[in-house]
Amino acid sequence: MASMGILLFFTAIYIRTGNTNAGFVNVECQAEKVGQYGQQSLLQCVVKTTQDLADLEIRVVTWTKEDRPLLVFHEGKNKPQPGYSFADPSWNDRNRNVSLLITNTAVEHEGVYKCTVITNSGDGEDSTSLKVTAKYNKPTIHSNPETVPLNTDVTLMCDSDGGYPKGQLRWFDENNTEWTKSSQMEANQTESGLFNLSSKLSLLKGSIFTNYTCKVFNASGNKEEEATFEVQNAQNKDPHTEEVLGPASKIVTPVVVIGSLIVGLALLIYRKRSQQARRHSTTPLMNDHRGPPTCDYDDGDHQERDKTCQVSPA
Repeated sequence: MASMGILLFFTAIYIRTGNTNAGFVNVECQAEKVGQYGQQSLLQCVVKTTQDLADLEIRVVTWTKEDRPLLVFHEGKNKPQPGYSFADPSWNDRNRNVSLLITNTAVEHEGVYKCTVITNSGDGEDSTSLKVTAKYNKPTIHSNPETVPLNTDVTLMCDSDGGYPKGQLRWFDENNTEWTKSSQMEANQTESGLFNLSSKLSLLKGSIFTNYTCKVFNASGNKEEEATFEVQNAQNKDPHTEEVLGPASKIVTPVVVIGSLIVGLALLIYRKRSQQARRHSTTPLMNDHRGPPTCDYDDGDHQERDKTCQVSPA
């Protein structure tokens, strides 16, 4: 590190004292680069000359960020810090492409970089900036309480993490009407620099829609991911009606069955009693049978008999 500081010191002196051929050499860098978190980022810089210099030789290259040396080429040797290198693995002092490669982009890599080049025909420097982005993960939504009883207030909570820069969570109902103004969002930055977003949407009883969608937007205002939550309550939970009604539903069914049995048994008893009553009412008639009438004939004329008929008991 000390040798790099000394090198930078002499490089600065060399540039400030001037070089008679300074106007022949320019360093041109891409003004801005957007790098993806966890991916490689290439900061492009090339050496250009105002005249045709076939024998141009690069003697010093330094890449710095906030005056911290990241890569130094001097006396034919590369001295990079871990995670930094020339874009061309076979780079040499004749290669005018002095672009810097960051192997694993992190939030801390965001900032302004300066590239300084010293050649045998002059020197030059230019700057470029790196912006880091990370895509947010798909949101997750849950409610408090988990199952929404009728005529009860409910709070929906949406979370999304792993993004950068700071984004926004926005709420929409099933009619695509936005409810973000009724929500409260918090953004917490982790040690890695990425953000965790959390949003709470409070819903009042009697004004609850069936579906709510939480969408996560990046810092540029573009939607990245979304998730939809279906509110479960007694009105729209037909497949689980027994669970919603609770113990009452378990009592009603047996009561109905027992009641039906009692009614049926009462009808059966009534019919039997009716039949027995009819039998008792017809018994005297059946027991009062008398035998066939018998007649006693007088000894008178057979042609003119007086007959006295009596009905004998059976």
